Amino acid sequence: MGKHDHTQSLAEEEIHDILRNERRREVLDRLRKTIGSMSLRELSVSIAESESGQSPPPTDLRESVYNSLHQTHLPKLDREGIVVYDRDRKTVELDQSARAVDLYMEVVTPYGITWASFYRALCTIGLMVLLGVELGFPLLSALNSVLLITTFLLVLAAATSYQLWNRRWFILRALVE
Repeated sequence: MGKHDHTQSLAEEEIHDILRNERRREVLDRLRKTIGSMSLRELSVSIAESESGQSPPPTDLRESVYNSLHQTHLPKLDREGIVVYDRDRKTVELDQSARAVDLYMEVVTPYGITWASFYRALCTIGLMVLLGVELGFPLLSALNSVLLITTFLLVLAAATSYQLWNRRWFILRALVE
């Protein structure tokens, strides 16, 4: 990893251009979950399975994904310094510049809202319910403030743990470097 010498970070427009394509996003997502390199064949099968919903994927789709990755997407990601693509060995791995792109990929939860919106809503709801308890609103006044705060903090901790778990390989790779 880290085989490119990119002293300049990627511009926001370049990152959006990279992430505009679904297959490139899939490549980055799969590589973030892998320690080390991945073969082009493994990567193309994985993406074709995702696109078709079938395992194994149809041969024509797998070949189409393989060719588009080999001829277009991986060379582009390699030029931008996001991945290191060895055309001879047909292996690919994330490069250090992938961190800049990762920030743009991880802003949305699996449910389609941003993590920031989720955390903001969770904290706002928690504060409103706690305020209702303290002001003695009906139904809420029966709740224990300490138990309520503990519950919201546990939900917040669980959500944060889930988010970190989904990024574990990317975080571990960054710690190793």
